This record gives sequence, structure tokens and C-alpha cells, in this order.
Amino acid sequence: MRIRHQYFVSGALTALLSLGFFLSVTHAVAQEAAAVPVKANWYTKLVEFEFVKQQAVIPKIDGVMVIDSRPTARKYDIGHIPGSVNIPDSAFDKLAPTMLPADKATLLVFYCDGPECTLSHNSAFKAEKLGYTNIKVYAAGFPDWIKNGSLHAVSVAHLKKLMDEKKPITIIDARPKARKYDVGHIPGAINLPDSQFDKQAAELLPADKAAELFFYCDGLACKLSNDSALKAIKLGYTNVKVVPEGYPAWVKAFGDGPSAASAAAPAAAKAPVIEAGKEAGTISVASFERIYKEAPGTVHLIDVRDAAEFATGTFKGAVNMPINGLEKVLDQLPTDKPIIFFCGAGGRSGEAHDLVKLHKPALKTVFLDAEIKWTKDGTYTIKGH
Repeated sequence: MRIRHQYFVSGALTALLSLGFFLSVTHAVAQEAAAVPVKANWYTKLVEFEFVKQQAVIPKIDGVMVIDSRPTARKYDIGHIPGSVNIPDSAFDKLAPTMLPADKATLLVFYCDGPECTLSHNSAFKAEKLGYTNIKVYAAGFPDWIKNGSLHAVSVAHLKKLMDEKKPITIIDARPKARKYDVGHIPGAINLPDSQFDKQAAELLPADKAAELFFYCDGLACKLSNDSALKAIKLGYTNVKVVPEGYPAWVKAFGDGPSAASAAAPAAAKAPVIEAGKEAGTISVASFERIYKEAPGTVHLIDVRDAAEFATGTFKGAVNMPINGLEKVLDQLPTDKPIIFFCGAGGRSGEAHDLVKLHKPALKTVFLDAEIKWTKDGTYTIKGH
């Protein structure tokens, strides 16, 4: 009886150990398998968010390529996983030979727009036919990435489009000032080095926590913008995005941005004729409207209202620099053309003019002492005091 009991205990223990091993393997597989039900036309090697999170990191890691299979302008440009490359499935045959890595053992992770989107699966099958041996599909895709609270990336092309449309956005350069920002930066960007974020964020970032923020630095080898973006989210900002390809991609697509040297260079254009208003430091409404309609490129228009007010409408081409944070960014004011400060009634714009004259008297500034109202379509009414 004792022998039988020993055999029974030993057999049970062996069974339990085997079961434990099986459960361990099953758990490991489950970490890689997709949470959504597999469909008939899907690529079968699926992964979940946690797996992708380990691969889609900045700086990029070797041996991995995360691929967005969606259309470029309508999807990838306006939102993608940071560090992913865009090979639209419709252009796969054309782009894959030059964009996919030479090493066929490289881990390729394809994604698109969630369970109803088959573009990533289609591309995965095509990559397999090309001989790639380590292919996965993130079936839950970009919607799941955002749902899990991960950073939302956009392309420099999308950022340029928003700038051209004069959207009320705040672009933040997270790089060091003297060594990077002053050498060249995206036009209109403010400089908030990641190392100084905790000290300067309250003064430099918009008061409106719903303001749209875009952080960038020096490309896919630089994590400063990601770090700053996460800090902004912790401060309560709800519309934070990153531009992972950063300034190098901007230069490649649109040329060098302004630098400290170029900002200090004299203007080539003929200086505008600014007629003074009734109060010292003002520009008359008639003079302003003539310049705005006939030669807007000869001046800088700076709206010193809050970001939320700026978003409701402003003069075309104006830059938003709220009065509450202006003193902290005086070094970023342009020097190549006269500056016209304005707000909605003349109070804050006059304060901006006085502030500059106190700290930067060499800058040529005036302000509009007028009541101004705008509409979203850019029309306005103006009445001088």
C-alpha cells in the first residue's frame, strides 16, 4: 500500500509539474497572441499592445521595424505609432524593396486601423512571400495604441499643413537652446529644453490644458520630445502629440528653419510705414489695416491673448504668445521686422509693448489700441479707442 501511495504521489506531482509547464508556455503565448478573435483572412501570427510597446521605442532598437500599412496623408501623417515607418499596402510592391530591411530575419510588426482593417494582414502575407521569416501583426492597431494611453505621433508634413492653415497650435522644441534651437528650429516653435521642463513649463506652456501641443527634438535617436510630452500629460494637458522624426525631417522636407543668426540679420524687404495712433506706442487703425491688406509680410503680428481666445479667431499669419508667459520668451521675439502686438481691447497688447520696451528696447514694437472681434473664417471688426 505504501508503495502504491508513493507511486500515486509521484505521478500526481509529475502531472502537476507538467500542467504548470503547460500553463507557463500557454501564458507566454498568450502575451503574444491578439485579444481579438482571429478572422479567416487574417495573418495568424498576432501580437497585443504589450508586445508592440516593447518594440516601438525611441531611440529605435536594432532588429525591429514597426510598419503602418495605412494611406499616408489620410491616416499615417495625422496619427501613427512613434517610430513606425509608413508602407501603405496599396504601394507595398513598389516601396517594399527599398524600405524593408535587407536582413530577412528582422522582426516586422504590421498594423493598421484595428480589427476591421485588413491592410496590415495583406502586407504581412506579401512580406512573407518576399522571404521574411519573423512577421507579426498588431491586429488591434492604432486605435488600441491610443486607447492604452500611448503617445500620438504625427509627421512633419501634417505639422506643416496645420501651420499653413494658421491653426492655433503650440510647437515645442525640447532640445538645448544654444547648441540646437539657436542653430536652427521649426518656424514658430518655442524652446522648452527637456532639462528645464519642470522650471519653465508653467510660464511657457499655454494655460489652457486642452491646447494642442506638438513636441519635437532631433529625430528617432532622440527621446527628449517623448520625455517632455509625457511630462506635459502629467501636468494635465489632454491634447499632446509628438513629431518623432523632428527637426532633421523638417530640414529634409522644407529646408533649414530660422536660427539666432538669421533672426538677427537685417530685413531685405522695405520697412513698412507705421503711422502712430493717439497714444504713445500705438499704431493707428488705418495704418494697421493698410499694412495688413497690402504688405502683411513686412511686420510680425503677435496675438497676446490666451490660447483659448486665439483659437476662436485671429488675424491671418498671427502668432500666439500669451501675455502671461511673454516675459519668459522675450529672447524668442523676432528682430527682423517690426512687431505689432494686439489683443481684443488694447490692454494686454499695450502691456506687451511696455514689457518689451523695458527689457528689449532695441526691438521695434507698436500695439493696437482698439476693440477687435474675429470670426472663425478670418473676418473681423475693429474700432479704435
